Amino acid sequence: MAAAPSNFHVISSTEQFQSLLSQDLQRVSLLNFWAAWAAPCGQMNEVVLELAKKYPQLLVLQIEAEAQSDISESFNVEAVPTFVVLQGHTLLGQVSGADAPGLTKLIADNIHGVLSVKPQSHTDQKPAPPSSIPNETPEQLNERLHKLMNQDKVVLFMKGSPDTPRCGFSRRIVALLRDQGVQFSHFDILMDENVRSGLKVLNNWPTFPQLIINGEFVGGLDVVHEMAENGELKEILG
Repeated sequence: MAAAPSNFHVISSTEQFQSLLSQDLQRVSLLNFWAAWAAPCGQMNEVVLELAKKYPQLLVLQIEAEAQSDISESFNVEAVPTFVVLQGHTLLGQVSGADAPGLTKLIADNIHGVLSVKPQSHTDQKPAPPSSIPNETPEQLNERLHKLMNQDKVVLFMKGSPDTPRCGFSRRIVALLRDQGVQFSHFDILMDENVRSGLKVLNNWPTFPQLIINGEFVGGLDVVHEMAENGELKEILG
């Protein structure tokens, strides 16, 4: 990456992040949540750098999503790249994925209209995924979850797909299962908000990925990793 301008900062701590963000509450800030393992982030990092050069009045904060998990969680970042645009602490907009035109337009609109811009809510920016079933009752969701969990002997509920995982934990559990020679089907929880929230309750497990074997919840990455190391995973798979 080329030399960064003075308004471009790589975040190394929550304290640094909060300090920079609070220096000028009228300033527009671009938060770039990225990860080294995600190829689209490399391309978008260059786009972000060019935006920092083009708009010296823009505060650009480069945040490695998994290394700065407290910051990522506070903005509900579930995939990389994700871009959050703020004025002070007020949300102006959010862009998910390698959408360079969308990000460029969002910055241009808010930099030029900073005095009159109307903040947009998360709902405006992130509508419910299209595959969510509207007005689904708890009973209907529970039945659907059990069907999904029993669609195959081994089912991985993850962010993204095995070939294009959308978070580091999903990427690592896919690699682990493949290394163990485990055949599995998957479900992308980012495509269905009902499934994502419902599984957290049903399995009493707040994060993803979640591995299901024979219709029963087994655990997340750490649990599955331990099971693979002590041979329990192969034993349970028969």
